[in-house]
Amino acid sequence: MENSSFHKVFILTGLQQSGRNKALYFYLTCTLYILTIAMNVTIIVTVRVDKALHEPMYIFLSNLCVNGLYGTVGFYPKFLIDLLSDVAVISYPQCVTQTFVIYTSAACEMTTLTAMAFDRYVAICRPLQYHSILTSQMVLKLLSLAWFYPLSVTLTVVLLSVRVPICGSFISKLFCDIPSILTQGCYQTTTNRIFGIFIMTGQVIQVLLICVSYAQIVRVCLRSREGRRRFTQTCLPHIIALFVYILSLLFDISYSWAYITNLPIALRNVLGMQFVILPPICNPLVYGLQLPQIRTAILKTYLKLKVSKNKCNNRRCC
Repeated sequence: MENSSFHKVFILTGLQQSGRNKALYFYLTCTLYILTIAMNVTIIVTVRVDKALHEPMYIFLSNLCVNGLYGTVGFYPKFLIDLLSDVAVISYPQCVTQTFVIYTSAACEMTTLTAMAFDRYVAICRPLQYHSILTSQMVLKLLSLAWFYPLSVTLTVVLLSVRVPICGSFISKLFCDIPSILTQGCYQTTTNRIFGIFIMTGQVIQVLLICVSYAQIVRVCLRSREGRRRFTQTCLPHIIALFVYILSLLFDISYSWAYITNLPIALRNVLGMQFVILPPICNPLVYGLQLPQIRTAILKTYLKLKVSKNKCNNRRCC
C-alpha cells in the first residue's frame, strides 16, 4: 500500500441531508446505544453470577452478547460524533479499523449461532451423550473457534483491501465497510473478488449447517407435546436470532453490494444501519423474553443486588 493512503481522509456523505434532524437522531441513537449496552451487560452479568446458568447454552449466549458489545463499539461512538459535527470525516486508518471491528463482529455472530445450534442439536437429538460431547474443553474449543475464524478471515480481507491505492474520497454511507473501501480504490483486484466469494460461501455453509441441525431438532420435537414445549422455550429464540442476523445481512447486501440509487437516502441509511444495530439489541431482547431461566435469573440477580445494597446502607446508618 502506498504511504499516501495512510494520510487519506474520507467524507461520509450519508448524513449530508439530515440537516436540523441531527439533534433528534443524536438523542435517539444515544438512547439506543445505552439500551443495547444495558441489555447485553445484564445478560452477561446474569450468566456470570448465576451458577445454574453455567451451561454451554448460556455460555454461548453470553458470548453472543459480548460480541454484540464489541460490534457496537465499531459503530456507535463514531456515528454519535458525526451527528455532532458539520461534516462527517474519517481517516483511512480509522476507516480500516472500523471495518475490521464491524465485520469481525458480524462473522462472530454467525459462528456463535452455529455453535448454539450444535449445542441444541446434541441436547435434543442425543441427550444421553450431551455431557460427554459438550464438555468444558469442547465448549472452550468452540468459543475459541467462534472468535479465531472471524478474526483471521476479516484480517485477511482487510489486508487484501488495503493493498489497493486509494483514489476516491467520498463514502456514501454512515460507516466504513469493505465495499466502501474497494470502491475508493484506484482499481479492482480479482483476488479480492475471489476471497469475497470464499467468505460468502463460508457464511452459506454455516447457515446450511444451522438449518440441518434445526431440521433434525424439529423432527424429534414434533413427536411429543413435551418436545414441542422444549423447542418453543429453548430453540425458538435461536431461530429468531438467526432470522434477525440473516435479515440484517440481506439489508447490508442490498445496500452495499446491490446498491440501489433510486431509493431515498433516508431509506438507504436505514437499510445500511440494520447490519450493525439489529443483532446487538435484538439478541438480549429475544433471549430475555423467551427463556424463562434467563428471566428468573435476572430477577434473582436484581433482588440479590438490592438486598446487598440495603445491607450496606443499614451498616452505614448504624
